[in-house]
Amino acid sequence: MKRNYKMTISYDGTRFYGWERQLTTDMTIQGKLENVLNRMLELPEGETVTVIGAGRTDAGVHARAMTANVLLDTCKTEDEIRAYMNQYLPEDISVNELKVCADRFHSRFKAKGKTYCYTFWCADRKPVFDRKYVTVIEERPDVDRMRRGLERLVGTHDFKSFCGNNKMKKSTVRAIFDAEIKEQGPYIRIYFHGSGFLQNMVRIMSGTLLEIGLGHMEPEEIDAILEKQQRKFAGPTAPPQGLCMMNVDY
Repeated sequence: MKRNYKMTISYDGTRFYGWERQLTTDMTIQGKLENVLNRMLELPEGETVTVIGAGRTDAGVHARAMTANVLLDTCKTEDEIRAYMNQYLPEDISVNELKVCADRFHSRFKAKGKTYCYTFWCADRKPVFDRKYVTVIEERPDVDRMRRGLERLVGTHDFKSFCGNNKMKKSTVRAIFDAEIKEQGPYIRIYFHGSGFLQNMVRIMSGTLLEIGLGHMEPEEIDAILEKQQRKFAGPTAPPQGLCMMNVDY
């Protein structure tokens, strides 16, 4: 009898081509999870389980607590499944929790909100131990200017200008519930908590805020960027390694 299992997963996305399974490579998070589960279930060639993630992180992006669910027909206990997965998954992917959940639970459709963090590093030394998880910038930005720009992103808006997919046919309206910037020594961390995020949206917002902090754009320009609904008016897409999915709300 198949049961629905909810998982909380952490991964270092450095080596991977994003979350979503691809035909041309096995180096995706979804692909690695499914391969291990297929092995555990001893499925014949051509059959596969489908792991559904709460989001589809880009290549090089990390996650502290990605939520996923999967239907499995197995006699193994929750702890045995989790132990098996962690034994055979690579060292940069961890299944932290795994529990039977309601049949109707869907990690993406049931999500109420998500939190992402983008991290910049600015110092006269290298981030030796954090180099895979921060974006190094040479000039210290004016964080107060960045905060003024960030305030204008909070709320429900059409974020088409902050979408990396210019062929997006579905609605590009999203809600950012709250956002903040925290400074700690060389770290500048931008937290975004919203209903959901478009492709590259957090990275484009972060790149735009950095431009504001460096004086290349004004905080008030955010309003015009949102109104124009064209990607070319927003700032550059910040590199992937500085981005991490922190949490999913249900």
